[in-house]
Amino acid sequence: MTQDITIERPQAHPGIVVIRMTRPDKKNAITRDMYGAMAVALGDANEDDAVQAVVLFGMPGCFSAGNDLADFLAISDDPDQARNVKAFLHQLASFGKPLLSGVDGVAIGIGTTINMHCDMTFATARTVFRTPFTDLAVVPEAASSLIAPRLMGQQRAFALLVAGLPFTAEDAREAGLVWKVVDEEGLETATLEAASQLAAKPRQALRLSRQLLRGESHDIRDRMDEEMKLFIECLRSDEASALYESFLDKKR
Repeated sequence: MTQDITIERPQAHPGIVVIRMTRPDKKNAITRDMYGAMAVALGDANEDDAVQAVVLFGMPGCFSAGNDLADFLAISDDPDQARNVKAFLHQLASFGKPLLSGVDGVAIGIGTTINMHCDMTFATARTVFRTPFTDLAVVPEAASSLIAPRLMGQQRAFALLVAGLPFTAEDAREAGLVWKVVDEEGLETATLEAASQLAAKPRQALRLSRQLLRGESHDIRDRMDEEMKLFIECLRSDEASALYESFLDKKR
């Protein structure tokens, strides 16, 4: 486990679990340990009858800056190091209860694509979604290459995932990635209230209705695995090696 992920059960919102990324010094860049902790939290919530919905939060001004690059590069040397990432992604794909997110500020890479698995996402006006995969010499992840075209159409998906263009919160709302744009001060309240409203609905009808909308998860998991294979191949490429060596040199 890791201190960079906290699990909360707000007393004012019974039946709701909050998974919060708490690594502000690194703008919530996600490490393999953080992926592992979130995978366990989602798995536990899915199995706990007392839990009726899960909410994902980052910190004020930063949802997530994406993968921790230095940590993630270890995967290129040993693909088994990706097991926590894969476990988390598969939990997203198979999670059987309402999943919501509240996004404020920076949302890069997985900080964007994670929301494609959420049933409702609230974002603040200062939020910017960006997925610079090709700029980093890699490919899309989290089944975003499958979900994004379905969600927002081919051209918007290309602009986001391949061209790496930034989407404002309003752009994301128009594209179907965000449900509502709210004030910074009201983000957590709005997200938790929405989760509580869902938790108050008849459970079986809610579960079955959500399942009908989302369809089977096997194609999502298969695309996640295909993307992961290509992602690791790209990490091993000459262009990625040169790019990351230059990046890490600047950090030293």
